[in-house]
Amino acid sequence: MTENEISYLVRGAIFKVYNNLGPGLFESVYESALFYELTKTDLQVQKQVEIIIPYGEIILDPAFRIDLLVEDKVIIELKSVEELAPIHYKQLSTYLRLTKKKLGLLVNFNTLNILDDIKRI
Repeated sequence: MTENEISYLVRGAIFKVYNNLGPGLFESVYESALFYELTKTDLQVQKQVEIIIPYGEIILDPAFRIDLLVEDKVIIELKSVEELAPIHYKQLSTYLRLTKKKLGLLVNFNTLNILDDIKRI
């Protein structure tokens, strides 16, 4: 399955979660609901994936956790904030670079229109 095919299925699950729960909840609630919806589609999904980063001659302790990793190809970074900030985009870009993944989705569930707050990176 390509990253675009995965993205299509993920977007459908995001819409379903948003339509059922609406805005204003904690990020962890959306993460659990989206994980559930994605596993129903038979996609391989992992949540809170620790990433270990080599740095020089050492390995850093887990430096960050990916909210959701789908089919070991697409990173999903979830937010529930008033507005996405430039640092959120940079954060996901860094995750993509460090993991050598091609596609990430930055999703802000605290919005009046979820379509406006799903960003492909």
